[in-house]
Amino acid sequence: MGKSLFKNEVAYVKPYVPGKPIEELKRELGIEEIEKLASNENPLGPSPKAIEAIRREAANIHIYPEANSTELKIKLSEKYALPIENIVIGNGGEELLKMIAETFINPGDEAIMANPSFDKYSSEVCFMGGVAVKIPLKNYKHDFETFVERINEKTKLIFVCNPNNPTGNIMPKEDLDYLVKNTPEDVVIVLDEAYYDYAIKNPEYPESLDILKQRPNTIILRTFSKVAGIAAVRVGYLLTTKEIADAMNKIKLTFSVNRLAQAAAIAALEDQEHLDKTVELNYKSLGLMEKYFQEKNFEYIKPNANFVFVNVNEDSRIVFQGLLKKGVIIRPGYLWGWDSWLRVSTGTMEQTEKFIKRLDEVLKEI
Repeated sequence: MGKSLFKNEVAYVKPYVPGKPIEELKRELGIEEIEKLASNENPLGPSPKAIEAIRREAANIHIYPEANSTELKIKLSEKYALPIENIVIGNGGEELLKMIAETFINPGDEAIMANPSFDKYSSEVCFMGGVAVKIPLKNYKHDFETFVERINEKTKLIFVCNPNNPTGNIMPKEDLDYLVKNTPEDVVIVLDEAYYDYAIKNPEYPESLDILKQRPNTIILRTFSKVAGIAAVRVGYLLTTKEIADAMNKIKLTFSVNRLAQAAAIAALEDQEHLDKTVELNYKSLGLMEKYFQEKNFEYIKPNANFVFVNVNEDSRIVFQGLLKKGVIIRPGYLWGWDSWLRVSTGTMEQTEKFIKRLDEVLKEI
């Protein structure tokens, strides 16, 4: 028998399934008007300042980008009052998660995470030969008591998606304090705050920078893809200690964050008006959906992100296909093993109203 061609872990990694692209659906179904409420994107589009920055920088794309993203780090350093040496910039949150796994996980090491949560935690850990210890949600929340019980000498990482994806709810300060107090110092806690700008509207949302100051082995991950609306250029960042940042930067691709992404992110940091409008619209859209769900007696999880997780009491595969045919893309819950649930991104008020109308039609047709 011949030798195995691929790395052993390739066979066990579950590929991430992104939301269905609008262009693909148009080709498949011949529909021109399509509302994509599947990928937690900004319905207002990019920050106008980011667009202008990209236009200015476009003439320089023949020149390699600044490898260290120094100007962007300086801006983030000023924003968070952290030294630039404590900041790592990556090609979106996904590259940063990959770098975390590559930095910490040896074969047999364990990482604890909720289930369901963001799939990339598991796939990146497993690809490095590690073990993903998945703890089912308890009352729709991370079960931190069980997290603590499962910590052992092999535990390297604990992932906390806050707000959680796909459920959209937060782990409040009291709960996170329990995890921090009961986790050994040599275990790294990764706080994935991709939806931070929405979540901070909830007064119970924890201040993770305070945790970092008190607990060095902490990583805070944030992104420009959501509120800033620049998901396509791929730029995210993490805040941690200099020691961890130095280790991660050793394995970082040299030019992973391109010139346009760096320029757009720097400009987006200065566009507070766009951020405020986005968050305001987000909660208006959520409010409209929640009102409809309450009228229909649908169970849903109170969200603090730019999406909501709702139980429509029907097969999510059927509902997903029915909505596709009516020009609305959402994420069906069966992808996470929650067969009657849907994850729906917020949109403009017109998009939200269309989703509600089309969902009502689909449910009546089943």
